[in-house]
Amino acid sequence: MKIKCRVKALLASAFLACLVASGLLAPEADAKAMERNVPGLDKTMPAEIQENKITDLSEVYEVILEGAAKEWIAGYVVDESFLMWLNAQYGDEALIELACLVMDGEMTADSWYEITGRSIHVLWLMFCRDTEFQSYQLENVHWIECAGPEETVISFTGDFNLAEGWCTFSEDLLKEMQESDLMVMNNEFTYTDSNQALEGKEYVFRARPEMAELLSAFGADAVTLANNHVFDYGQQGLSDTLQTLSQNGVLSFGAGNNIQEASRILYFVANGRKIALVAATEIERTKQYTKEADDNSGGVLKSRHPEKFLSVIREAEKHSDYVIAVIHWGTEGMLYPDNSQRDMAERFVDAGADAVIGDHPHRLQGIEYVEGAPIVYSLGNFWFSDATLYTTVAQVIIAGDGSLGLKCLPCLQKGLTTRLLTGEKEKEEFYRYLAALSSDVWMDREGNVYDKCARTDSIIEPWFDSDTAAVGLTGLADIEGNAIDIVGSYKK
Repeated sequence: MKIKCRVKALLASAFLACLVASGLLAPEADAKAMERNVPGLDKTMPAEIQENKITDLSEVYEVILEGAAKEWIAGYVVDESFLMWLNAQYGDEALIELACLVMDGEMTADSWYEITGRSIHVLWLMFCRDTEFQSYQLENVHWIECAGPEETVISFTGDFNLAEGWCTFSEDLLKEMQESDLMVMNNEFTYTDSNQALEGKEYVFRARPEMAELLSAFGADAVTLANNHVFDYGQQGLSDTLQTLSQNGVLSFGAGNNIQEASRILYFVANGRKIALVAATEIERTKQYTKEADDNSGGVLKSRHPEKFLSVIREAEKHSDYVIAVIHWGTEGMLYPDNSQRDMAERFVDAGADAVIGDHPHRLQGIEYVEGAPIVYSLGNFWFSDATLYTTVAQVIIAGDGSLGLKCLPCLQKGLTTRLLTGEKEKEEFYRYLAALSSDVWMDREGNVYDKCARTDSIIEPWFDSDTAAVGLTGLADIEGNAIDIVGSYKK
């Protein structure tokens, strides 16, 4: 206890010395501040202890390093060189505050962000970048500028297909897409000039490689290729797709020229936090047209036997603040998730996913929360057929306080155009429909989706309750003949 008091006094005096040196505190006020304004200072300590000054930060480093718990340094090699770098970036005050938290037993993984505005994962990346230590940590890391510091908006769309050589979105919907901090789309086709479609597959989709230029107009930063159409034209089609996306500056994940590429985790640094995106496909469930990548050949990352994907999620969780898993699963035409989807959602969350975004059924399916993580079972067609179908842009929103929320924009695919619903009546009909498909959630007028099983302090007036919303749905499926297939698709 005596040692702790001494160190605390040394830290306090060093902090005050910093204030004097910076001109924020007059020298004659130093002694009075020591008596009056230093939280936690034991005023009964001997004067000789209170008068000690730290001439260097070695004792501060020692306090932090000796008290460093694995969970709040995230397994990184935090040593004196890292703390010296941290001191150079954020000054003595940051180190002193960290040391005080350690001594008081109040240090958590969130403390790094609270003191520096950056998580330990981001601080470690910056350290590696500046010192060239563990430079491999910087692979697949992308630094993005957000529209504002208050929140980070990561948007996801469902199935879209440029096989027709065109598509149409309303201007206000395009604006929402373009203004997202990170925009991710499910690219369910290939970019290739090859004519060698897979033998025996009923529907195969391809677009001319130059069509990839449209992605920038959509605001797309990344596309997931973990689906059952990226391999429609075999290895050549997949290779052309990967090359085309790279040439157009669009990131991709969920497929690759080998299993290492297909398992690639995309990391993004936004507003001081590190976000991981991972993707896999459960489809196909029966005949395996879409090849699973291996050590020597290209394909997708599959989750039918999910251990590979679970290991990717666990790896992402170790090195990031948030993990968002994008999964191609379920059954075409179904309005509700099946038992396999629900079981996998739980396993993904247990492995470390903070949100799960699904697609493939070509129908908008409901939302629920699993252990606090939002699960969007299916986003539906975003632009994939000539049917009239609800769809959404799902926005995972990370607030300044670190909380993660979900918002769904009301959209409709109709008459070969996908548009944002803006009228009050049509918005009300959309959210009632989505709530009726969902479980244990509330939705407000802005499209925010809340977990009914969690605290609801922030909810003022829920618009729809999944327990009471009703739209007269009958049956489990919606299988109109033209609702799934792309207009004029390459049907054999």
